[in-house]
Amino acid sequence: MHASIAVLPGDGIGPEVIREAIACLGQVARTHGHEFAFTSLPVGGYALDAYGVPLPPATLEACLASDAVLLGAVGDPRHDRQPAHLKPETGLLALRKGLGVYANLRPALLHPALASSSPLKEEVVRGTDLVVVRELAGGLYFGEPRSLDQDRGVNTLPYTRFEVERIARRAFDLARLRRRKVTSVDKANVLESSQLWRRVVNEVAADYPDVALDHLYVDACAMALVLRPSSFDVILTDNLFGDILSDEASVLTGSLGMLPSASLGGQVGLYEPVHGSAPDLAGRDLANPIGAIGSAAMLLRHSLGLEKEAAALEAAIFAVLAQGFGTADLACQPARVGTRGMGEAIRQSFSRVAMEVSA
Repeated sequence: MHASIAVLPGDGIGPEVIREAIACLGQVARTHGHEFAFTSLPVGGYALDAYGVPLPPATLEACLASDAVLLGAVGDPRHDRQPAHLKPETGLLALRKGLGVYANLRPALLHPALASSSPLKEEVVRGTDLVVVRELAGGLYFGEPRSLDQDRGVNTLPYTRFEVERIARRAFDLARLRRRKVTSVDKANVLESSQLWRRVVNEVAADYPDVALDHLYVDACAMALVLRPSSFDVILTDNLFGDILSDEASVLTGSLGMLPSASLGGQVGLYEPVHGSAPDLAGRDLANPIGAIGSAAMLLRHSLGLEKEAAALEAAIFAVLAQGFGTADLACQPARVGTRGMGEAIRQSFSRVAMEVSA
């Protein structure tokens, strides 16, 4: 297979973790006879410094012409006081909108070796294996009208039947491949948009009689995630709630640096680790690249259709963790390595996995 992959390293630790993800994809290509062409493009604070905008038109154009997009992170405190349209994070929102992606998949799977890395008790987090399906194209982040002056800030939280139905079907289809349970999260007791959300999700559920559905208010879900995380399978929710709950779920896995994500539904899929740019860690070989490498595995699966290769890369990550390797954020792991060291350990593990499969 030949595939073109747009690479947006971004800010802070983004370039470091993406470097390791690209190296892993390169090894996948060499091992399995594929050809991946990588094109590096500016976004976020880096793009602001070089081009004066957080998402240059040429970046979006190149992404749309690619088979998949791999993103590191955006965010630079030097631009915090800029107007909203000139903040690095605005570039990410514009990228998602430009690609047309609307379904953000954020898996949170706890490796047994990391059970003691969570601030929660091991008996609570053990067995955690869930996916947050976050609606990505609507809701509070994009709603109009919006305004800000010295005395008042206004945001609008709209959803349409079409937007809710398409993300709900994504969640139910995914649940059919897992443990056949969807938990829909809203705030229907106070928000009209959530009342529409719940009504449409119930209608969609009628087409999936083999999938169990329950509803939780977002505050109750936030509490349940830390009390009984292993009871969740697929969590379906809106843009804002999904942003918050998926970060909370990352604590269950031992570190925010562990979580990958895939944004799907548009012309081109977007893959990125859930963590931010962490500028205090940049350039210090401390960042955890597993979220970025896991995102590369999701790219192989969802955009390139390479399920065997994706599963082998994920198995390599699990094998390295089982051997005790861990970056600074994984305090329970006895074999401390840096960003480069973790990437290299995963690539060596992938080579062993590939040899075992071909033997």
